[in-house]
Amino acid sequence: MAVVAATAAMFTAQGANFCLVNETLANPDNQPAPVHPLPSDRQVLWNETEFYAFFHYGMNTFTGQEWGYGNESESIYAPTEKPDPRQWLEAVKAAGMKGGIAVVKHHDGFCLWPTLTTSHSIKNCGNENGQVNIPEEFAKAARDLDMKYGFYVSPWDRNSALYGTDRYVSEVFLRQCYELCEYGTDQFEMWFDGANGGDGYYGGANTTRSIDASTYYDIPNLRDSVHKVMPNCVMWGVGDEARWIGNEAGWAGETCWSYGSGTSGDENATVWKAGESDAKATTAGWFWHSNESVRSLTELWKFYMETVGRNATLILNFPPDKRGKLPEADVTRLAEFGQLLKDRLGNDLARNASVTATATRANGVNRTYDASNMIDGDKETYWAAPDGVTDVTLTFMLPEVKNVHYVALQEFIRLGQRVKKFDIEITTDGSTWQRTANGVTTTTIGYKRIIPLNGSTSNHGNGYDIKGVRIHISDAKACPTLHTVSIY
Repeated sequence: MAVVAATAAMFTAQGANFCLVNETLANPDNQPAPVHPLPSDRQVLWNETEFYAFFHYGMNTFTGQEWGYGNESESIYAPTEKPDPRQWLEAVKAAGMKGGIAVVKHHDGFCLWPTLTTSHSIKNCGNENGQVNIPEEFAKAARDLDMKYGFYVSPWDRNSALYGTDRYVSEVFLRQCYELCEYGTDQFEMWFDGANGGDGYYGGANTTRSIDASTYYDIPNLRDSVHKVMPNCVMWGVGDEARWIGNEAGWAGETCWSYGSGTSGDENATVWKAGESDAKATTAGWFWHSNESVRSLTELWKFYMETVGRNATLILNFPPDKRGKLPEADVTRLAEFGQLLKDRLGNDLARNASVTATATRANGVNRTYDASNMIDGDKETYWAAPDGVTDVTLTFMLPEVKNVHYVALQEFIRLGQRVKKFDIEITTDGSTWQRTANGVTTTTIGYKRIIPLNGSTSNHGNGYDIKGVRIHISDAKACPTLHTVSIY
């Protein structure tokens, strides 16, 4: 007792504020340090959409134009039947798409909802079929079909007399965006074209007006306001949360970083901005034209492989006709493509494989990093290498020889995009390995990379009868992470 009393007296004398503190580990789950830049939660959800539709429909459908001048009479918008957004979405869902973007205002300024911002809208078209509120019906159908949805609203307005003045953005454009938010707070993307003014009707002025898009549209204010109402809505284009991949031809670079600009991005950029590729599934323009036809399955497959398969998303345009419906030929082709996707990417052989890694990170308190995480079907679990290890081999052995065409890889992008170089090898006997996918540039992975083992993004080929697949990651920005590897 005397010792205890003496010790207590010593601590009291040394400092009256002495107390015991519970020490916690800084990183109890031993998670890899993030590699910046990182995506926001809404950007991850957007990436997971992967494949979705564009529906260009409006005044241009009836004039045969692609960019209306803005002086078109409202009565020209005259659907021959009641437009049916549900039919649009049902058709693209059959193709394996997870959502769609409806064009509800193009550069001509005509609005497909009864907006309070202008008289140039469906409320003055004089056609009973034309009174259908497209964004309202589109949002209802998407929710009913469990699909993601959003709207394209052009910042450029060739009809408005206020365009180019200091009143247009606050009195017209921002109000239109807020009106569209009222059709649902669960929108996944708001799409803004990059058109920045030019010649137009402008309320009868018939002049040319140009603006500085970086400041004129007050995008920071719009982005903050929209995110308060729709927290999972990515602002595409001038909204600066996702980027145009750099062409309208349905392809991304084989090297494709989720930051930077254009087809390949930039490894050294500092803001996450993954790529979206917009492409036309028909042979004419973005809007419906009487002389168009739908592209072949081979062309559509090539689009898919060179976008979704190269760390970009694919927004594929199918334009409704004057009835306000997708043509029957398009609907048929969409169903055919959906079956093609199931046939080629519907049976993941890796789920039954045994998997090993030459290096694996030590488990944490509540998280493991086992190689088996790559084949468990859970996108929130992942394999990771130890710190400082950027050269590692992953081996997947099948229980029996199978015919294989593709290998798909997905990084755990919540911790950043890391892989800079990898190779794929196959074995027929489990002991002799040969490199495959010759001619394919195997550098980046990102959210998803699909590698055709025959090197072709258009020719499905006969496949390879194999017993195993080996992935050699030879360079990365930091210890690599993969949440899924699939074999088809």
